[in-house]
Amino acid sequence: MKFVLRLVVNAAAIWLCDWLFTGIELEPTSSVGTTLLSLGVVALVFTLVNMLVRPVVKLLSLPLYIITLGLFFLVVNALMLMLTGWITGFTDFGMNVDGFGTAVVAGIVIAIISWLLHLVIPGKR
Repeated sequence: MKFVLRLVVNAAAIWLCDWLFTGIELEPTSSVGTTLLSLGVVALVFTLVNMLVRPVVKLLSLPLYIITLGLFFLVVNALMLMLTGWITGFTDFGMNVDGFGTAVVAGIVIAIISWLLHLVIPGKR
């Protein structure tokens, strides 16, 4: 259940970033069905990247977290978003991220939206 909740929250955050920023685009967007399928695939890959790759990156970059007083969190968020875009680029249902700056800003938005949705959605904490 927790995985499904993460998946839905990440899908909502990615959809909002797609809507807000021109540098992040979901493909294909020919119809509502393909857009939702693309959003589901991207959210699934993003959730798996955050569950599997992110803890390893956080552990290996712990000194950078300490030196920058946690600001390296923004870089890790951007890298996870760019990794998701790269992985989904090999499928028909992908996400394009234009650059690192766009990924940093979108990572901030995704983190804030995810945090807010986890506060609003009731459940075991």
